[in-house]
Amino acid sequence: MKITRFEDLDCWKEARQLTQLVYDAIHQNSRWQKDIRLCSQIQSAAGSVMANIAEGFVRRSSKEFTQFLFIAMSSTAEVQSHMYIAVDQGYVTKDTFESIYEQANKTARITSGLIKYLRTKQTK
Repeated sequence: MKITRFEDLDCWKEARQLTQLVYDAIHQNSRWQKDIRLCSQIQSAAGSVMANIAEGFVRRSSKEFTQFLFIAMSSTAEVQSHMYIAVDQGYVTKDTFESIYEQANKTARITSGLIKYLRTKQTK
């Protein structure tokens, strides 16, 4: 199957799910909503995963796409790091932390797989 839209990429779909989980967690805790800086940072990081996958895809160059995918992977790590703050401050339960952390891992794994595929394609 040829992928013609970024929305068809599994890594983008998983990034979208990650972003939704982050927003849902924030909306469920009024104390977290008052921590404007952390909210802004984690929402930006989650949105960055989606945005960088999409932006890289439309570049139509495997090399450029790969660079954007690495940035997306970095943003998943940023989400994970911010989640430690959220759980330490009591903004989320351990279960919510683990759910978001694992979704970030899943997103990063799929993104990493796409990077490996694109690098193999570049050397051929």
